[in-house]
This record gives sequence, structure tokens and C-alpha cells, in this order.
Amino acid sequence: MSERLQQLITLGREHYHANEYDKAEPYLAQAVAMQPSFPDVFNMLGVIYHAQGRFQDAEDAFEAALRINPNYTEAALNLSVTYNDRGKYDKAREVYSRVITNSYDQPRSLDPFARGKLANMHADLGAAYAGMSMYDEAVREYSKSLDLCPEFVDLRVRLGNVYRDMGMHNAAAAEFEHAKRQKPDYLPARVNLGVVLFSLGRKDDAVLEWQEVIARDPGNKSAALYLRMVRDENAPRPGSALPRSE
Repeated sequence: MSERLQQLITLGREHYHANEYDKAEPYLAQAVAMQPSFPDVFNMLGVIYHAQGRFQDAEDAFEAALRINPNYTEAALNLSVTYNDRGKYDKAREVYSRVITNSYDQPRSLDPFARGKLANMHADLGAAYAGMSMYDEAVREYSKSLDLCPEFVDLRVRLGNVYRDMGMHNAAAAEFEHAKRQKPDYLPARVNLGVVLFSLGRKDDAVLEWQEVIARDPGNKSAALYLRMVRDENAPRPGSALPRSE
């Protein structure tokens, strides 16, 4: 690689990772004009073109990356998204299915970025199903996302919320407990755990969860609201007898 080519790629990559796409594009475009054999450069250009709404250029760039490296998972995922944006749904499904198949056949071959991107795509589909009250399908998609990235506690909480919406409070509590064990400082898990514990009649346990949230984050509005509701529920009603001191 010539010194000039290396400089162009280095500068382009630096601006790209800083999200300075307008500055990155000319360097990367010059680099592929000099030597069109770097799949990651084509992939970066594709991302830039997609962000600019230049979907045809993005498609061409991702396809070029895959011609050089057919196993380039990130470029394949990006191409699938671009096909979908252009209304090429059959092609989008074909590319995505190929990536999914490869990921399950060779799970260790996926780098963390690609694994995370796949997990989030499943989670987005799960959210769409949940929004249409198609809960079984939502559970399936969230479960797939967690098979790929079991460390994503936010997705586990979203799965728990689907179970709660289905009325499966014990299953929801299990997911929230799991998320809490994985990441004790991830407070949405504790807040939601309190909600399902309260629904299960375990009021004291629910209060303990919300109190722990307030101890870690005094400004947490959700936990404060739930605790206030519990206090109001326990407060004497107007006209009721006050407790007598013995």
C-alpha cells in the first residue's frame, strides 16, 4: 500500500468514527478510486451514503464490499437494511436470512459488533410485534436477540415487559431478576421488578426494590411515583378512625 493511500484511509476512518461523514467521504472515495480492494472502505462509504439518503450509492458500495469479502457480516446487514429502504424486500430477506444462517452455523465467527447488530434487529422486530399485541411473536424475537447477546440487559427487561403485558407475571419477574443479577445498577430492571412483584401481591418486596432504586438514584421519578402510590393506598381515608396508642 502506498503512503498516500494509507494516509487517505487513515484520515477517512478517523473522520468516519467521529461521525464527521462529510469530511470522511472525500478521503474514502479517493482511496477506493486508487485501489478498490478494501471491503471496509466500501462499507464505510455505504454507511455515509445511506445517512445522506443516497440509497443507490449505498447499495452499490455494500455490494462492492461483499464482492470482495462475501463473509463480511456488517456489510451484509447494512445491505439488507438498504434493500429494505429501497423496497427490495425479497432481496433484503434473502441477505438477512443468509446472515442469520451463518450466525447460527458459525456463532463464534461473528464479531461482537455484528452480533449486537443482529440482536438489535431482532429486538426492533420484537418491539413491532409487541406494539401490535402479537406477544408470542414478540417473545420469540426478543429470545433470539438474547440468544445472540445474553448480556444485553435492556433487551431482557423489554422481554420481561412483554411477559407482564401477557399477564405472565412470574415469567416477567424471572427476567427482571436475571437482569438485576447481571447488572445491579441497571435501575429499569429494579423498577419493573417492583411493578410485577406488586401485581403478584408481594407489596413489601416491591417497596424494597423501589427504595433501592431511590437509594441509588434519588431523582428517579418512576420509583418515587410508585412509592407515593403505595403510601397513598395505606393512608387513612377521611373519616376513618386513627390508630389508638396503647
